[in-house]
Amino acid sequence: MPRERLSMRSIREVLRLRLEKRLSTRAVGRACGLGRTTVAAYLYRFGASGLSWPLPPDLDDETLEALLFPGPPEVADAQRPVPDWADVRQELTLKGVTLELLWREYRQENPDGFQYSWFCERYREWTGKLDLVMRQHHKPGEKLFVDYAGQTIPVYDRRTGAARPAQVFVAVLGSSRYTYAEATWTQSLWDWTSSHVRAFEFMGGVAEIVVPDNLRSAVDRPHRYEPEINRTYLDLAEHYGVAVLPARVRKPRDKAKAEVGVQLVERWIIAALRKRMFFSLDEVNAATRELVGALNDRPFKKLPGSRRSHFEATERSALGALPAERYVYAEWKTVRAGMDYHVEYAQHHYSVPFAFVKEQVEVRATANTIEVFSRGKRVASHRRSPEIGGHTTIDEHMPRAHRSYRGWTHAKVREWIAGVAPETAATAEEILESRGHPAQGLRSCAGLHTLERRYGADRLEAACRRARKLGVNTLRSIESILKSGLDACEIVAAADEDEPIQHDNIRGAEYYAADTTSAERSA
Repeated sequence: MPRERLSMRSIREVLRLRLEKRLSTRAVGRACGLGRTTVAAYLYRFGASGLSWPLPPDLDDETLEALLFPGPPEVADAQRPVPDWADVRQELTLKGVTLELLWREYRQENPDGFQYSWFCERYREWTGKLDLVMRQHHKPGEKLFVDYAGQTIPVYDRRTGAARPAQVFVAVLGSSRYTYAEATWTQSLWDWTSSHVRAFEFMGGVAEIVVPDNLRSAVDRPHRYEPEINRTYLDLAEHYGVAVLPARVRKPRDKAKAEVGVQLVERWIIAALRKRMFFSLDEVNAATRELVGALNDRPFKKLPGSRRSHFEATERSALGALPAERYVYAEWKTVRAGMDYHVEYAQHHYSVPFAFVKEQVEVRATANTIEVFSRGKRVASHRRSPEIGGHTTIDEHMPRAHRSYRGWTHAKVREWIAGVAPETAATAEEILESRGHPAQGLRSCAGLHTLERRYGADRLEAACRRARKLGVNTLRSIESILKSGLDACEIVAAADEDEPIQHDNIRGAEYYAADTTSAERSA
């Protein structure tokens, strides 16, 4: 079994490509960035789980994980899997790694595996075939090769005369070589996915596999055997039900059809337009459509018919149907929910249920919506806001105490003050006026209302009266008075410090005044 467990999203993709798209385990591994034995291990777990494909729509990632990984790893069966020789060859390029070491590691993972002599013999047979060139024959509807032309088409500004290069996207079906091309301003993720959508619609269907190059918009981290597909690109693939199988790094034969298609587009379209001046992208694409039609109608030199005739005769019917709804472009971002149970996207904050505080979640953003996913399950959905620095909050996402405070506006506070006893109302007014920020006053008044519900209006009135007499009319003081029951006690008036104390043994001011007069006379 695999040493490290993948995310459930990756495991779902393995199951989809193998069970729905009927790809081989090696092809699934290349598409998902996994070794063939790893793919086989996950398929084995799926078979042992008792599940069937397609998975139930309400089966979330947590339940699926429990079914696929019910407990400690099971003992391997008596099957002897064939090693992934490409991985073996890659490991042998490392210093100190030998065939014997790799065989020992293989036997540790597969105790019933093949012996060392078989291991060495089969590996040498595999390496002996590496230099053979395999002529690729693609069955109709199997693969669509996509890439950008190396050359660009200049588009001029009518006012300044400055030229801006337009990129040329090319898509070629593997069997009929039916070709699509269009110009876009950039090779960005938005233009890349939008070109795919228009290419699918041009073909009138989708191939089983899309084969891109390892450009940034398709692959986040290129690797000869384990490329990591961009999340938005994978989202597009899932929407159209296709598998993405990037060409291996430095393996031009993997994308030979694309390179031939790009070469033809450069010769028959870009070169043909070299003397024309274009002042908008629409003008470029109008001219490109005409030349693409001519290219597809151009007769083959060594075969009967043309790209279009072969497409209509054999490949159109083999393509998968387009989905009912067009793909909506979405960007994905992995974020962590803050202590205020909000996630940030494009400098705006959106709420998630407070149970996800400090958890890592995925944000899927379209032009109109923001969706938040945790372990493949949607936990929040919002209308996208253009406000910078603002907050969009759903009451149900808040803790109960926060929801209670959120409803307190100035209008509601004034309405509440008008209906309470005079000492309570006076205390609330003083609190509102004494706070440095209006929000602080609202929070304190919300606290007074909570005390009223907890202790009753009469006790709150008595506590406010006592607090105001003592000059400590703060929410904390009032709450302390109520907790200790002092609201039921009378306040003992303190003696007036200005009133003189009367006693026979205490001389008054008159005594000292008379004494002073006698002294003056004697002097």
